[in-house]
Amino acid sequence: MSRRAKDEALVIGGDQRLDLLPPEVRAERRGQQQRRRLSLGVVGVAVIVGLLVGSATALSLTAQADLASEQARTATLLTDQGQYFAVRALQNRVTLTEAAQRVGASTEIDWTDYLGAVQNTLPSSVAISSVQVDSATPLAAYAQATAPLQGVRVATVSFTATSALLPDIPAWLSALGTLDGFADALPGSVALDQTTGIYTVTITMHVNDLAFAHRFDPTSDPKEEKQP
Repeated sequence: MSRRAKDEALVIGGDQRLDLLPPEVRAERRGQQQRRRLSLGVVGVAVIVGLLVGSATALSLTAQADLASEQARTATLLTDQGQYFAVRALQNRVTLTEAAQRVGASTEIDWTDYLGAVQNTLPSSVAISSVQVDSATPLAAYAQATAPLQGVRVATVSFTATSALLPDIPAWLSALGTLDGFADALPGSVALDQTTGIYTVTITMHVNDLAFAHRFDPTSDPKEEKQP
């Protein structure tokens, strides 16, 4: 058998190796390996914690910068608003004045036009000699009738008319019924002055809220609402 073949031959039962190190040395080596592993783990955890702290710090700095920017923007807006304080105060006064006008004129009736319309309903021979008007106010509800068959009213017009001829009272009341806001009308007395031959007639007419002028109402035109 050649030397090479002898070297390549399988050797059964090689040399026995004995570990003569004391158990304490082996335990120390194992402890060193564990400490190295633990050190690597601690270093890894420290790196991760450092990255997290760095990210949180960066986010905090960004948030603080955004907050400072918004605070500066708010201060600028407040400064700009201060420049228009007088305009805002004027706008508030105008709004308050307009609201007061709407409330104050909520029960307003244009009596000049309304009494002119009453005058137009009179027969040609009749003239109004005196007028008394009692109307609602924004501060108190208008007293309503206690008698049946009388409509809701916001004003009362009592007038006296004179005529040299006996007026046709039913026709006159029918003509009054064509007026805007007419609620009802009650004839009073008809008296003849024997000396002058003049008839004196009294009429009491009640007016409802359709006669309101709505002069400061911004939402509608009362004249258009009254058209059929």
